[in-house]
Amino acid sequence: MRSKNNLWIIIAILALNSIGLSIVLPLLPFLVAKYLPPHQVVVGMSLLMSVFAACTFFAAPILGGLSDRYGRKIILIISLLGSVAGYVIFGIGGALWILFLGRIIDGLTAGNISTLFAIVSDSTEPEERTKWFGYIGSVMGLGKIGGPAIGGLLGSIALSLPFFVTAGLIFISGLLAYFRLPETRPADKRTPRLTGAGFNIFTHFKEVFGLRGLAMLFVSGTLFYAGQGIFQFNFTLFLKDVYKWGPAIIGSLLTIVGVCDIATRALLLPWLLKNFSEQRIGITGLVGLAAGLALICTCAFVHSVLLISLAIIFIIAGVGLFESIYNGRLSRSVDESQQGKLQGVNQSLQSANNMLVPLGAAAIYFHSPAMLYAVATFIALFAMFTYSKYLPVKKAVMESGTLV
Repeated sequence: MRSKNNLWIIIAILALNSIGLSIVLPLLPFLVAKYLPPHQVVVGMSLLMSVFAACTFFAAPILGGLSDRYGRKIILIISLLGSVAGYVIFGIGGALWILFLGRIIDGLTAGNISTLFAIVSDSTEPEERTKWFGYIGSVMGLGKIGGPAIGGLLGSIALSLPFFVTAGLIFISGLLAYFRLPETRPADKRTPRLTGAGFNIFTHFKEVFGLRGLAMLFVSGTLFYAGQGIFQFNFTLFLKDVYKWGPAIIGSLLTIVGVCDIATRALLLPWLLKNFSEQRIGITGLVGLAAGLALICTCAFVHSVLLISLAIIFIIAGVGLFESIYNGRLSRSVDESQQGKLQGVNQSLQSANNMLVPLGAAAIYFHSPAMLYAVATFIALFAMFTYSKYLPVKKAVMESGTLV
């Protein structure tokens, strides 16, 4: 049996990071508005997210491969310190290019999530991973309960203050990783050597996509993250523009995200895993995501706090169910020596989404907020269709020597 003591350290690190990130979430539109006229705020936000995502797209697979070679701990600490520097620079601000500099530094060192997920895979048995990914997600949801409200209150004092608080929380998580987190990839189990190909992200993509059955799963995941990304990128802006709400009200409403995330991943998911197949649970999650996005589309015409709250519940519950299933299946598709590379490629694909989706979403949002969420709804439904066609090979040995 593998030791699960590492998971408690991971839970603490993720909780601190989640609180920090959720603190700044309600403030982004208002901070960008300091440097751009109102009609260009959506463009500024989309460009900031796209630059960060572009840096992560290239950096994440390389950092994942480096963690397979040199160990998880050092890569995790480097990633966390990069985030600290990025948020400090973001908080200092003073000009729009400084905000971009902060995002670039954070993006080029963005390997913390993929490394943490690789540590979870190192520390659990394959059949337990879906459940543990659900637990890990619920901890991140716990951080989202108070974070947005705290961010709204801190932002009312000074818009830059939440970014310094976030940098402090992430720095504390870095100290926790340095002093308390043991290395989960012992030297005798690491990738024996690192070649020039290890710094070529397309080599990583070729190797991972060459594994049987992963291509269709990645297609479903990419569509899922596109639909989710539209919600994450645009929702606070939607509430600001359509409902005319300020940071405090938006932050308070977003506490529903954390409550629903915990209930879904920590309570509902374990029960569903005992009674239903992963395939059915994954499809249910995508249906929930599509329903929530459709409700936001409706809310563009019918201003209702109840409908907005229901939309958040459907979306977060759907995301919690599908994402846990998706990550569990991915982690079981390769052996231990490739977990870092796999998670890096997965994070890179998400970054590609985060790079392209905000730009496309901004263009559609200019035309019609309702149209944007109608498009997001169809993307989620298409993800459900592709996932329904993905049938894992139950007793087939993959090229890596593990079971699907």
